[in-house]
Amino acid sequence: MANYEFESDESAVQASSVSDGLTAEPLIPTAPAGFKSGFVGIIGRPNVGKSTLMNQLIGQKVAITSPIAQTTRNRLRGILTRPDVQIIFVDTPGIHKPQHELGSVLVKNARIAIDSVDILLFVVDGSVEAGGGDRFVANLLTQTTVPVILGINKSDQQPADRPDIDQSYQQLAEAQGWAVAKFSALTSDGLEALQSQLIDRLDPGPYYYPPDLVTDQPERFIMGELIREQILALTREEVPHSVAVTIDRVEEDPDITRILATIYAERPSQKGILIGKGGTMLRTIGTEARQQIQKLVMGKVYLELFVKVQPKWRQSRFQLSELGYRVEE
Repeated sequence: MANYEFESDESAVQASSVSDGLTAEPLIPTAPAGFKSGFVGIIGRPNVGKSTLMNQLIGQKVAITSPIAQTTRNRLRGILTRPDVQIIFVDTPGIHKPQHELGSVLVKNARIAIDSVDILLFVVDGSVEAGGGDRFVANLLTQTTVPVILGINKSDQQPADRPDIDQSYQQLAEAQGWAVAKFSALTSDGLEALQSQLIDRLDPGPYYYPPDLVTDQPERFIMGELIREQILALTREEVPHSVAVTIDRVEEDPDITRILATIYAERPSQKGILIGKGGTMLRTIGTEARQQIQKLVMGKVYLELFVKVQPKWRQSRFQLSELGYRVEE
């Protein structure tokens, strides 16, 4: 086991926090007349921009993002509350052909979400035409009675001379009578129109969460995800998909938050990559993650990281459960 410690710097943190309301128990108000609410499931292949989209719709970062496919591992709820509506976005793992037990759990959870929401937003990559993976997801959605909107993302990356890309998705939607929205989660272009489409399809309903809450996940979960995000960004080869992060201890003092976390890898070679020569990689992961966690807790952070080898953890249902990955109800 390798142990490296990272102390916070003295710079002030000016960023907004997604932790407001996460640990408190505020009251849920009574919704006014005409108030709408509901759950919107964000479904699609890996790496089509689902997490980026949810962050933009919420207006704060509640889900980690990465160009690496299958970044999202847990069903994460992001909450958008306006005076007239509360939308709970359910970001799901990308639907793909599983290669191990972890992949099977992720796909099962994504499929469970299909029938547990009020609206499904089927997100596709608008920079390329519809492929077999999109048609596979579309076929799954034909088996539900939940209304579907097909969202063509990455409009900013779509070649101007490729109108056939939109046509391939339009045909997919027209075959099922689905509405279509085109937007860019990266630039926010088209997101207001998308929100309007979603709100139009919601029924009158109550507040499900306090108005100031932006996610239902505890701070510890988000801390672990912020560490994993830096691993995705900084490591290479097989490492990103083979690691899990647990937050083992959090101690909150008036002046600093102390965090102990463990990074699990499957092989000693992956542990070596994570640590790096002389501990340089792990120090960088810790430094970058600490800066993000400081934004979350709005204060100084002391982060202590361990790296541990847990052979074939992605293949073991028991180890997956121990690390927080289980089939959701």
